[in-house]
Amino acid sequence: MPVKPNISFENLEVAFASKSNRDLKKMYLIFATINNNTLVSIGTKMVNWAFALKLPIKGIMKKTMFGHFCGGEDIEDCQKAVDDLAKFKIHSILDYSVEGKGDEASYEATKTEILRTIERSAGDDNIPFAVFKVTGLGDYRIMTKIQEGKKLNEKESAAFERLKNRVDALCKAAFQANTKILVDAEESWFQDVIDQMTYEAMEKYNQKSCIVYNTYQMYRHDMLERLKKAHQVSTEKGYFLGAKLVRGAYMEKERDRAEEKKYKSPIQPTKEASDRDFNDGLRYCVENIESIGLVSGSHNEQSNILLTELISKYGISPNDDRVYFAQLYGMSDNISYNLANAGYNVVKYVPYGPVEKVMPYLSRRAEENTSVSGQSSREFDLVKREIDRRKSVKE
Repeated sequence: MPVKPNISFENLEVAFASKSNRDLKKMYLIFATINNNTLVSIGTKMVNWAFALKLPIKGIMKKTMFGHFCGGEDIEDCQKAVDDLAKFKIHSILDYSVEGKGDEASYEATKTEILRTIERSAGDDNIPFAVFKVTGLGDYRIMTKIQEGKKLNEKESAAFERLKNRVDALCKAAFQANTKILVDAEESWFQDVIDQMTYEAMEKYNQKSCIVYNTYQMYRHDMLERLKKAHQVSTEKGYFLGAKLVRGAYMEKERDRAEEKKYKSPIQPTKEASDRDFNDGLRYCVENIESIGLVSGSHNEQSNILLTELISKYGISPNDDRVYFAQLYGMSDNISYNLANAGYNVVKYVPYGPVEKVMPYLSRRAEENTSVSGQSSREFDLVKREIDRRKSVKE
């Protein structure tokens, strides 16, 4: 009978082992700020306004929000974050977080930058994954039109071919570098087109091992079945399914569009339903681990504990390359560091890009922290408790 894993996310000494007292005080201020909806709203507007007026606030941002949630302004700049995480057996994903201008030049520039992240990760065990968003490589309006069954004109068809070629070029480069690559999930009204491109890449590049991973947003009520169907098809066609499970990132936008266009919302009726399907998705992937590569992207403590129990139940080694736990840089260190300390494969998304161009990402991060029930309060509480713990140890 498998031994139940002895792991606790309450071990703050492990969770904050990489942080100095000064680091903790800075984290305390950051999470105290983003724990306040009004401050987040006003602060985001002021920062965007300051950048628009070219005020010299870059240094302040690098010492606060940007410095906490991002690895640096370019790949080379991220090396310190990668090294610091590696000291505690945590892997990194270099996540280029600049939103393009939506033209062919920006799509090509994004492709070139993602190719650089693949090149950087090649042969480096500390950076086992690359990642990209398809909307960084092509026009979402064309994908929407295709999903709606509308015919493309000649110009649109040519643009879509270029988009498909960029996606394939990245997946092929990852295959040649023996680096895993994650394709991010996006909005439901063009996700089917992203899926199709991703599965075509899997069929090409996942024949011998799991290189290309699709992302499944389990806050969609149809996603568990879509995951199972994708696995069925991959089994029939003889390739490995790469599956990154997340709860999801576009809930309000999805509901608003469904209401506006008068169709049934794809979002689960309750958070409990999302949690149930996420956990059932974990169970399904681990039960079929011989043909599925799994990345569990979650800041939910119960889901992370469940995955450790499933790994034990099915006799899988904690450091088996087929299973990774993933969290965002600067968040949920109590989960990441304790899992890594127990020998599990843990990877942190390390966003990067010029400070002013990463502001949309940072704004979303701050807003998500305030909107996700208890997330920033939890982070704030953990930091406060660690500061108190260190004081008591000194005394």
